[in-house]
Amino acid sequence: MSARPLMVKPHVPHPALPGADWADCYELQVPKSDFTAIAAARAMLGRFPLWVRLLLRLRDAVTGLFGLKSTRSNTADKLETIGFFPVVSKSANQVVLGFDDRHLDFRVVIDVRDDDQGRRLVDATTLVRRKILLGRIYIALITPFHRLIVATMLADFGKRMSAVSLPPSP
Repeated sequence: MSARPLMVKPHVPHPALPGADWADCYELQVPKSDFTAIAAARAMLGRFPLWVRLLLRLRDAVTGLFGLKSTRSNTADKLETIGFFPVVSKSANQVVLGFDDRHLDFRVVIDVRDDDQGRRLVDATTLVRRKILLGRIYIALITPFHRLIVATMLADFGKRMSAVSLPPSP
């Protein structure tokens, strides 16, 4: 079983952000387990690699010049968060994270479900409603980094899940 996520067609319009005009979705197959969407989101987004943290610091410095929210602004609001993303809604099979800013509204949706072949599927869908030109420019600039980060975070999660499910060595 591959720990490599696949880019799949996102389901839009999506109830988490019906007016989204930009979306992507990555899907990962992992060994069947009883983890919830909340546990998957915490495992994927609770701790970023150093290179991602450095990119986020750069993002905060640049976007701060335009009066946009930083990654720290949501954690300062005392909202329930996973990583730096505020929790919008949660259930065993889906967690919706995100926030609204003046340039765009943003949601990350983590879904988990079983397939009919004894595996668990994890989807990470990103939804964005770009409100103004700055939102369109922002998404155009960060899309390559976003895709690399999402694929990396899902792949790391898949590797950890596969390592947990391996039979012990003799």
